[in-house]
Amino acid sequence: MTAPGSKTEAGDEPLVMALPNGRILGEVMPLLRRIGIDPEPAFVDPSSRQLRFATSDPGLDLIRVRSFDVATFVAFGAAQLGVAGNDVLMEFDYSEIYAPLDLDVGHCHMAVAAPADWAVHEDPRSWSHLRVATKYPEITRRHFAARGVQAECIKLNGAIELAPLLGLCRHIVDLVQTGATLKANGLVEIELIAEISSRLIVNRPSLKTRPEQVGRWIERFRAATHDAAPQRPRIAAGH
Repeated sequence: MTAPGSKTEAGDEPLVMALPNGRILGEVMPLLRRIGIDPEPAFVDPSSRQLRFATSDPGLDLIRVRSFDVATFVAFGAAQLGVAGNDVLMEFDYSEIYAPLDLDVGHCHMAVAAPADWAVHEDPRSWSHLRVATKYPEITRRHFAARGVQAECIKLNGAIELAPLLGLCRHIVDLVQTGATLKANGLVEIELIAEISSRLIVNRPSLKTRPEQVGRWIERFRAATHDAAPQRPRIAAGH
């Protein structure tokens, strides 16, 4: 395994793939291994301060960043490939990003939630102005604007469920996986905004300047995702 950033035998710079830290990383790694990609040991060493990692393929290096930063690195061409949830893609809406493939990992949904005792008496049809705590102000504004509601967004980067508890606002917009965190904090879902999953994303200019290398990785991920998908039972004709 060569050092990260080392040129390939053909003299090309390796492509860089940006991966998100956290839960999604754990779901993406089996997919990477399925296509023959193993990162160097420092990638899984919690004491390592290294930020860029070589892999078993000299044509690909990995970086590990915050989920929102994946889209930024790919949009500006610092990374040519990445994995990002469609929540991140909807929030930033970068024209430089192409998302050719749903990887079928990182499933959850985005929802509007409020305190359970308040939601019982609330009629969403009466909304005209709401104060909402969220990590996703752009998605939130667009969602409510589509129904003629003005959303005053309070941007938080974590612990969104605390906002109603401490009187910051009554409503939040956040990702929901099992609903356990909402329930533990006395909140219930009011509206579904979007189903979320993680996508393979590509820097558009890189797809034009390095079509063979980038295209090869798209096809490898496509094949691995297809192979990992559960096969639906065939139904005989006439049944």
